[in-house]
Amino acid sequence: MNPHRIPTLDIRRFSQPSSPEDRRAFVDELGAAYREWGFAGIRNHGIPQSLIDASYDVFQRFFALPEEVKRKYHVAGGGGARGYTQFGVETAKGAQYHDLKEFWHIGREIPDDSKYRDVMPPNLWPEEVEGFRETGYALYQALDNLGSQVLRALALHIDLPEDYFADKTDSGNSILRPIHYPPITTQDIPNVRAGAHEDINLITLLVGASAAGLEVLSRKGEWVPFTADADTIVVNIGDMLQRLTNHVYPSTTHRVVNPKGEQARQPRYSTPFFLHPNPDFLIDVLPSTITPDNPSRYPEPITAQGYLEERLREIKLK
Repeated sequence: MNPHRIPTLDIRRFSQPSSPEDRRAFVDELGAAYREWGFAGIRNHGIPQSLIDASYDVFQRFFALPEEVKRKYHVAGGGGARGYTQFGVETAKGAQYHDLKEFWHIGREIPDDSKYRDVMPPNLWPEEVEGFRETGYALYQALDNLGSQVLRALALHIDLPEDYFADKTDSGNSILRPIHYPPITTQDIPNVRAGAHEDINLITLLVGASAAGLEVLSRKGEWVPFTADADTIVVNIGDMLQRLTNHVYPSTTHRVVNPKGEQARQPRYSTPFFLHPNPDFLIDVLPSTITPDNPSRYPEPITAQGYLEERLREIKLK
């Protein structure tokens, strides 16, 4: 494993291993990648390219709609939880300028009598874009399933039962976020497409970014570009998992920088899936991650929903 490069691993070694030893080796390598980088690439993930392509097609068709049409899907006071959030709203924690992006949120489909309905509102679906609902939600479910596999491997790496996360994420308040970064038409703009930040959730799965720009902050303080191959999904640790594991799995700072020259005049699209625990899951430091060298950093537990609301206020979405 190249110590200067964020690794990409074949998840079939975990889901369809050639031997128990290779499966264990995959767990060890994935855990090591996350301990060092907080990021890894996952290939042979089983999500059809046709589904990814179809998703990007419907998302791009939505963002091409007139501004007044898109804005009718904005939920006032909803903190961006569902529907459309317009350009110039989200701001990285501590940043002076807002991000250069607009986005849509798809959440989990749950019954109206669910105990989580008050914090997980129904989805909105743009009637102007044929196939948006079917395609968008199929991608949501595929990434949710892949994220569950990654969590199984991470659980084993820190000596938890393989299914530790299963009943803690089966109604998770997870979000699929199609993003449009419009072309940049002026040289002197102070904003970046996405300011330096860490993600809020357990893990994030990023599918098919259509252009370079993602950079990850290394432990040495260097910004490392990470443009994955077309068949690779980038998976990174979020703050909730960092807190739960007492920083054994670090939530690494990352950003999306503005490209140079003509590339800046091209739009950029990406679709992260933010995998969250169930809203009432208590984020309390796992005893197995507390050692004399790594005492508990978070003596006070907090629910996933409480933590989410706290963080949304910080990034100007609440």
